[in-house]
Amino acid sequence: MTRTSTSTGTTAAAPRPRADAVRNRERILAAAREVFVEHGSGAPFDEVARRAGVGNATLYRHFPDRATLVHHVVLFVMDRVTAEARRSLTEEPDAFAGLCRFTHTAADERIGALCAMLGGDFDHEHPELISAREQLAEAVEGLLTAGQGAGLIRTDVGVGDLMVALSQLSRPLPGVTCIGVDTFVHRHLQLLLDGLRAPARSVLPGEAATLDDLRQKTV
Repeated sequence: MTRTSTSTGTTAAAPRPRADAVRNRERILAAAREVFVEHGSGAPFDEVARRAGVGNATLYRHFPDRATLVHHVVLFVMDRVTAEARRSLTEEPDAFAGLCRFTHTAADERIGALCAMLGGDFDHEHPELISAREQLAEAVEGLLTAGQGAGLIRTDVGVGDLMVALSQLSRPLPGVTCIGVDTFVHRHLQLLLDGLRAPARSVLPGEAATLDDLRQKTV
């Protein structure tokens, strides 16, 4: 529990956020994620508030400016995807089944939309983002390592390879609002997953990529 200093020099427990405040924050983040997918991170705050079912004052109380909201949407998506990678490894019958579950769920969490939010003045080196990135890499690495060790996943791919392919295949196409587009995303992701099965049927050029490799090339 978080503690704060009092005027007498003693420490007291900081008040816990109210349950309704926590729910509002989650609703805002989930709504902002969808609005940013559809309209980009420059979408009006009014639309985010409307989609979340809260007033503008509530939105600004949690996220006073656009940079803060974008930052927390990125963390929201990364944290949820990391948690799913860990669950997939422990709950599925084998690591390849876990990889399939993780990949499709990560697409549903809109991880492909993150790239569009990371431009401009986004703080790539914020300690929270670095920590989230490390935890995501560790969780996905666990899935890949387990599958490769069991002979289920080809050994010439790394976390970076999987995540860039996932991001590219699940990223919304500019100007496309066709009904059922998610169906095509999942079809194409399954084609990707079939290509990750061992034994490998081809030789990949270059070397397996990590998330750090991607960051160094794009930041």
